[in-house]
Amino acid sequence: MATKKQKTEQEVSVEDKLDSLYKLQSYLSEIDRIKILRGELPLEVADLDDEIAGLGTRINNFELDIKQLEEDTKLQKGKIETSKTKIEKYNKQLDNVRNSKEFDHLSKEVEFETLEVALSEKRIREFGEQIADIKVQKDEANSILKDKSSDLEHKKKELDDIVSETKAKEEKIREKAKKTEATIEARLLTAFKRIRKNARNGLAVVPIQRGACGGCFNKIPPQKQMDIKLRKKIIVCEYCGRIMIDPEIAGISEN
Repeated sequence: MATKKQKTEQEVSVEDKLDSLYKLQSYLSEIDRIKILRGELPLEVADLDDEIAGLGTRINNFELDIKQLEEDTKLQKGKIETSKTKIEKYNKQLDNVRNSKEFDHLSKEVEFETLEVALSEKRIREFGEQIADIKVQKDEANSILKDKSSDLEHKKKELDDIVSETKAKEEKIREKAKKTEATIEARLLTAFKRIRKNARNGLAVVPIQRGACGGCFNKIPPQKQMDIKLRKKIIVCEYCGRIMIDPEIAGISEN
């Protein structure tokens, strides 16, 4: 004895199934059109978010580099002070040398510390140049960040405006699509979703047009066209796999 569910499914004619599938396709196609209206804005907003985050990281790294170079500069200045103190001490000792050996030793120490001062001063100049260069890059990054942030704000507003205009409409259509899905048997709905996912334009159900599939436009044999018009079974295109329906179901006049 057939269950209530089986009996209900048996009572649903193929024509009704095709009609429900076409309605569902129409609702989902309308949602697709709304998404197209939004265009590339969601992707552009996401890309800008990523760019801004990257710029923030870059600017932070510049600041860390500058801080490190300033620390290195401070260290070199400390070395200069130490070397100058030693030079002063050695020069005083040179005034009281007792022999040439001691004189040579102290002279070499003075020479060494003098070279150390010169080396530290050279490094300080190099660090200064690096800091100046990094500051230029940092200023450029900040300028780009400012422009990108302004652009992001503009695009977010533009996206919000479009979403607010279409959100209510999309929600109503989604509710209709959900109700229509509930009227379609599970296996048929799964097949529909699979076909739609693989279809380039999201069309899983198409009317025949001038003897051809409305999806891929390949010609359909006359006998198969007759079967589609009779609406006694669900027929898919042998080329693209879409479900084909009689144009009248889609409200299209063949003339």
